[in-house]
Amino acid sequence: MALTFLAVAAAPPAAAQAPAAASPGEKIADALRRSPVYVDAAYADSVPPARQQQLVRQIDKTGLPIKVALVPIVQGDAYDGESDVFAEVVHDRLDERQLILVTAGDRWTGDLNGFEWPGEEQQAADAVRTVGSLDEMKDAGLADQTEKAVELIERGDGEKAYEEATADLGEGSGGGGDTEAEKGDSGAGGSAWPLTAAALALALAAGCLFFFVRRRRRGTGTSGSPFAFPQAVFAAAREADEAALRRQTEAEVVALGEAVQRADTSTPGLQHALDAYAAAGTVLDGARGLPDLAGVLALVAEGRDALEGTAAPLPLCFFNPLHGRAERRIRWRPLGRRDQLHIAACEQCGTAVRTRRAPEVLTDTDTADGRQVPYFEVPADQSVWAATGYGSLLRDGEDGLAGRVGRGEFSRGRG
Repeated sequence: MALTFLAVAAAPPAAAQAPAAASPGEKIADALRRSPVYVDAAYADSVPPARQQQLVRQIDKTGLPIKVALVPIVQGDAYDGESDVFAEVVHDRLDERQLILVTAGDRWTGDLNGFEWPGEEQQAADAVRTVGSLDEMKDAGLADQTEKAVELIERGDGEKAYEEATADLGEGSGGGGDTEAEKGDSGAGGSAWPLTAAALALALAAGCLFFFVRRRRRGTGTSGSPFAFPQAVFAAAREADEAALRRQTEAEVVALGEAVQRADTSTPGLQHALDAYAAAGTVLDGARGLPDLAGVLALVAEGRDALEGTAAPLPLCFFNPLHGRAERRIRWRPLGRRDQLHIAACEQCGTAVRTRRAPEVLTDTDTADGRQVPYFEVPADQSVWAATGYGSLLRDGEDGLAGRVGRGEFSRGRG
């Protein structure tokens, strides 16, 4: 009996024989305790050992509690594709009061992200997000981007740096010539159309225009009212069902047609406005759901900008055009892509991306399996809206959404 007791007492418990495996977050934290730079195998080619050591030396020279953890953040992982969740996990495991953490981009932002505890003394979040807005970093590799992030963090003026880097984006300039929207007319340099050309265009369009406006007015009761577009329409659209939104968009098309009729024949953007009006009618007649109705509003905006001669107007919000006119352009890297998109976003969606939250996205039906997906994930050959981002993805010199619809891209996508 005594021997049995001694044997049992001497045997180690099962838990001691097989200690629980450390979590991924704990493994990364352990690695960061040994070195301020941790690079997952997935990024080993982008940030090889020599560049990692260069980063370590750079960080040591700053004297700041900076750590870099470059780990893929993807949907369905332990962090649900959110870099802020990953950062909090690493922070908790490290248990360091002062910490500045640079992480890889998540499924929404695509860019590097910066986090700082306990406060924002070094303005790390703004410093790191500045990297994605710098022209010099547009085609830079991950190692160069990370070095630039550490450099900006050391400067301690991230907020100012970000404002300077994005100053031109809020003015519709497209960031140094990358304007994605139409210039408001179809002629080069904004020169006026010859009177004879404009008169001929009006003569050709007058019959169908008058018929179209009258036909639609009977269904809406509209009588020459000024544009309700854009914000009043969008405010209603966010709460309205599809039928109500259809009535709103129909009224906007009528209002655009009447504005075209009233326009002087010397208006430089008159032909573009006529094209946008015709395209809006085509889309409205064939609209199958909210994405198409949003396209009608985008075309009305394009036509109105053409009539008003708006210089480099911002299109509607890329993520959800029912949010209304975009406030500024931002750089955004979609999940699974290496390149960044330069898109126009409303204030709400721009803030969501900057703060690493999911923007509210307009969805569409993927014809392959019937799932609801973000509209921009529908194959581009099946959706003119996915191909153009409702205007965000168009380049300088293109003839706008109206030109795409006029060439039959909307109709081909219906098949």
